[in-house]
Amino acid sequence: MKSFIEMLNEAKKCPPKRVVIAVAQDPEVLEAARSCQKSGIARAVLIGDIVDMKKIASERKINLDDFEVAHETDSETAVKRAVFMCHTGKADILMKGAVATPVVLKPALNKTTGLRTGRILSHVAVFESPYYNKLMLMTDAGLNIMPTFEQKVDMVKNAICVARALDIACPKVAVVCGQELVNMDMPSTVDAALLCKMVERGQIKNCVIDGPLSLDLALSEEAARAKGIQGEVAGKADILVLSNIDAGNVLYKSLVFFGGAKITGVVVGAKVPIIVTSRSDSYEAKLASVAVSVLISSKDEARYLQ
Repeated sequence: MKSFIEMLNEAKKCPPKRVVIAVAQDPEVLEAARSCQKSGIARAVLIGDIVDMKKIASERKINLDDFEVAHETDSETAVKRAVFMCHTGKADILMKGAVATPVVLKPALNKTTGLRTGRILSHVAVFESPYYNKLMLMTDAGLNIMPTFEQKVDMVKNAICVARALDIACPKVAVVCGQELVNMDMPSTVDAALLCKMVERGQIKNCVIDGPLSLDLALSEEAARAKGIQGEVAGKADILVLSNIDAGNVLYKSLVFFGGAKITGVVVGAKVPIIVTSRSDSYEAKLASVAVSVLISSKDEARYLQ
């Protein structure tokens, strides 16, 4: 897939999913919910303050009768109800509304009533850039601060699941570091080399991986030729794996503000996809997140088979 439009069209081919939105009294969230239902990719369950939702719906000319609505004024309780719906199989996707991400993740990580699978949760961003010839994935720009090597393994596996849901059968994974040589003084380069060895030995499946690679080598075939770097990944990466949240967050925002990229994302590694887009994001970005989540939920190969 090369664009969000292609991604949305592919999601329309899937059986509609049920997305539960916690603290749904947000204009862009309600617009996204309406678009989801209009496009046929998902049915929305709205949990939140019905008074606020009615006010927003009136302003945006949204008919709340089209949705299943549950009144709940307390944000934490609304989130717990939404998580429990996913825990019990009554919803396929969890989406946050007008509430902070940690408030959503806390009950999601509850060992008894949450959405744990044994794998860490990680954020996978999906970019559509005018300067790249296909959709690009990146992890982790929003959740794992300074991941350990073991956490990076799960981050890679989670990102592969998303890539396969986007019909990238064997994604090319670039482990991005400050240089392309293994340097014992740069632990990120050592981790990159170990990840490559795990793929070589079959400990991580369904991907081709290379690293350490600097960013230019991951994305530019010309740069790779100039530096004499060969392989299936250099210049053709589908997934970028960043060493820490600082690197991920800076690249994420640089692609948007300097590169003109469209972006969406989803938290994976849980029982269901979790959408934690920023409250400042447009409804189009939120709709794209639902589309990605529908594809993840619908395709058996994306269900953490590794």
